[in-house]
Amino acid sequence: MNVLGVDLAWGEGSVDRAPNETGVVAVDRSGRILDAGWTIGVAATAQWMATWADDDSIAMVDAPLVVFNPSGQRPCEREVGQRYGRWKVSANSSNLALSALAGLALLRQLAATGWVYADGRSGPPRGGRHVYEVYPYTTLVGAAELGYELERPAYKRRPRLVDTASWPSQRAATCDELVRRLDALRHADPPLDLCSHPVTSALVNEPTPLARGAAKHREDLIDAAVCAWTGLLWLRFGLARCQVLGSDDVPGPDGSVATILAPARPSQQRGFCP
Repeated sequence: MNVLGVDLAWGEGSVDRAPNETGVVAVDRSGRILDAGWTIGVAATAQWMATWADDDSIAMVDAPLVVFNPSGQRPCEREVGQRYGRWKVSANSSNLALSALAGLALLRQLAATGWVYADGRSGPPRGGRHVYEVYPYTTLVGAAELGYELERPAYKRRPRLVDTASWPSQRAATCDELVRRLDALRHADPPLDLCSHPVTSALVNEPTPLARGAAKHREDLIDAAVCAWTGLLWLRFGLARCQVLGSDDVPGPDGSVATILAPARPSQQRGFCP
């Protein structure tokens, strides 16, 4: 069973703005990376997924896949802040008023080729093609293997207390440290071997660039790798190590429940009593 990690660009672009890059990483159950890189647009991403999926595969997508609410946040997004806020992790709001909902378009294309949306409530699948919504930040702070005990790494958005001039170098240093920790997952259970493919090996062997665009290019691939490892963690440990955010939400018109599958420490799970 292959696992596909997809850091999906939410927008499809317009006549005056091209779509952003989507980071993609495919791995097998041993943690060996089969392919890695970037796609542009939903159609190209769906085609990449068709290329690297087996008959039995799971895809972990960092983007809203099921959205029924006309405004505000989905319950699964509110739960991100409730369970992971102590680690400075929260989620953006997604609703039908937004124009950038590429995840919905991707899910429609995948459904036409045999993929099934999975909310995670019944545990890992035994077969078939299943697609889940995930959020890399919850993995970074929810998986003890990565060692982010106090807060998420600031490798994307500039913290308020960091001045603009020093931000590029601080972002690069934080990103390089994150890559070092991801590289150590080759010894984890389940493993992820970044050096098993030349594209992800470059993450380990080359420093993060200071230029914003080049750094974002690198971050998209990193997040896709985190999504892929989240899938391996899900297959290996299921609900013993992962929780389903939004599991109590009311199903939409098609019966789907909008959820985020999130690795979790015991202290991040519902009902935890210190």
